[in-house]
Amino acid sequence: MDRRVTAGLLGATAIALGAFGAHALKDRLALIPEAAGWWQTATFYLLTHAVAIGAISGRSALPARLWTMGAVIFAATLYAMALGAPRWFGAITPIGGCLLIAGWVALAWTSRKES
Repeated sequence: MDRRVTAGLLGATAIALGAFGAHALKDRLALIPEAAGWWQTATFYLLTHAVAIGAISGRSALPARLWTMGAVIFAATLYAMALGAPRWFGAITPIGGCLLIAGWVALAWTSRKES
């Protein structure tokens, strides 16, 4: 899939879920003390990496692939916990975070080769 399509879909999803959490789920997210924070963090990371994916559309595909996988895993586990999934989902979240970090390292590495 074209990285701009991926960026657009992730960005749209982040905005939609952010608004959904702020409005439609406001009362539900208040039931779990950390839920609103998890929702906001998931939305922020998803949107941030959507923008990053779109910004590097002409460069190596590796950072974008890592960011896509990482953002989806990271955000999905936080969204799930905010909606009441078991806390052990939090053990999966760092896998997404590591993929995000790996994407930034891959960007630095591939950019080094280009300059």
